[in-house]
Amino acid sequence: MRKIVFIGSGAIATAIGDVLAAKNKDEIYLLSIENQVIEMVNKLHVNTTYFPKCKLSENLHATDDKNVLLEANVIFLAIPSTAVVGYLKENKDYINPTALLVNLAKGFGSGEEIIPDSIKSFIFNPFMTLKGPSFAREIINRQDTGLTAATTDESLYKIITDVFDDTPIRTDFTNDVTGVEYASILKNIYAIVIGIVDANFDSANLRSIFITMALNEMRRLIITFGGENSTMYKYCGFGDFSLTSLNDMSRNRTLGLLIGKGFFNNSLSDNVVLEGRIAVDIFYNKLIDNNIDTNDYPLMSELYHMLNDRNYPTRNFIKNILKS
Repeated sequence: MRKIVFIGSGAIATAIGDVLAAKNKDEIYLLSIENQVIEMVNKLHVNTTYFPKCKLSENLHATDDKNVLLEANVIFLAIPSTAVVGYLKENKDYINPTALLVNLAKGFGSGEEIIPDSIKSFIFNPFMTLKGPSFAREIINRQDTGLTAATTDESLYKIITDVFDDTPIRTDFTNDVTGVEYASILKNIYAIVIGIVDANFDSANLRSIFITMALNEMRRLIITFGGENSTMYKYCGFGDFSLTSLNDMSRNRTLGLLIGKGFFNNSLSDNVVLEGRIAVDIFYNKLIDNNIDTNDYPLMSELYHMLNDRNYPTRNFIKNILKS
């Protein structure tokens, strides 16, 4: 039996871990720092923090012992993106050097670098990134879910297809690791935009204009920063964007709805730490640093100004974009 370890015990780790544990073909562990979660998972087979009404497989185990990583065959990175690089630096001696690392985190690693680039100087494991339209609540309820597996070593794809064999999780493949990482970040930015549009206008026509603009900006940004055009047509591209932009379970869409309804204020701006809010500033500055005209990306540019200019009249957001 393989030993599969999820670093983290949050919603996505618990959901995918439970799906895999139900197969009873591998040893599945959640590596957690939360003693209450560990006790709940091991004794009561629940994780009420995220899924209060869901009974978990008895084959799903939780532990705080990092030594479990030494024997792991597959390690899923399922903690917030801002914590991944620091965690791996601090605990690299626990990581089995032959284990496949699978990045589930959606966001930048350190500074303006994506996670694979941030860790390549000190982690030399086989690496894969796995992204797609994947609400944890639907995964744990066994809804069919598509994820894009990206790795420069195509032979590793067989490992992940074996892991998810006989589950509702299906995958497509690309070797465009960079593009998949950027797609998973950009979709959060443009989900905020679509939320703002929907909060102001109940118009399918207008929404379609902005969806088209968003997809084009995402595609061009992915290519500009080293990804491939075809990545937008994988689960991680159009699929994840549509899920995040058009479903109210999406936190970044919800932020857009709050902004559009006029609930965005200085306090909210200072305290919101959602992936999309952070990514807007990073991407806008990347455009500036690379001498790219921000006017070529009106959705990104206008959102940046609205989030950073405390005197920005939110009612002008859509009008300014349509004039550009």
